[in-house]
Amino acid sequence: MTQHTAPAVGRAPAPSPRLFAPPGVYRPQADTRLLAAALDREELGPGTTVMEVGTGTGALALRAAGRGASVTAVDVSWPAVLTAYANALRRRLPLRVLHGDFAARTRGRRFDLVLANPPYVPSPDPRLPLRGAARSWDAGPTGRQIIDRICAWAPAVLRPGGVLLIVQSGMCGPRATVRRLERAGLSAGVLLRTAVPWGPVLRSRRTWLESHGLAGAGEQWEELVVIRARRA
Repeated sequence: MTQHTAPAVGRAPAPSPRLFAPPGVYRPQADTRLLAAALDREELGPGTTVMEVGTGTGALALRAAGRGASVTAVDVSWPAVLTAYANALRRRLPLRVLHGDFAARTRGRRFDLVLANPPYVPSPDPRLPLRGAARSWDAGPTGRQIIDRICAWAPAVLRPGGVLLIVQSGMCGPRATVRRLERAGLSAGVLLRTAVPWGPVLRSRRTWLESHGLAGAGEQWEELVVIRARRA
């Protein structure tokens, strides 16, 4: 497991360069934008430590770094790690980018803010993909394989007063996420919601989703939710 650190070489001039997003790396979409809106509500600045789980292009990590926070980003995908590093260089922002499992790479560390846009799309295959674009969204039959891990891990990496912001689909049980976080000792609730049209992945699974009670017949819109959890 390797880390890359983009050097602090000043702030990018306005407008910032567009994010580099090669094939196979999750591009910022509606869930990214909703999580960005939640991030904008948090107080950040020099001395604030931020961790982003599943950074993809680094869009959210760089948004936090642009506000002066000290940001670490992690992803299991090598293409994503290299993409986030490249985008940090292009925007001339400091960003520490780690490759590997989020729990293993953060052992013994604590943060003021954790951002997570994990895979959450329910999939007929109980095995998580090991490569390819589907690795960014497939999360087992309930869509909760990574979400549940984050709920169990978050209390150990949040400093007192620290906050977790996690985005997920309404299909995979936002209330279950809130309950898990509360049982882990955090205060939690839904912060933001939006609805977006089904994309090609959900449309391709319509019959399976309907047969498993994860979507209504003929449903065309997906609810996205940001949950905010805080450690006392």
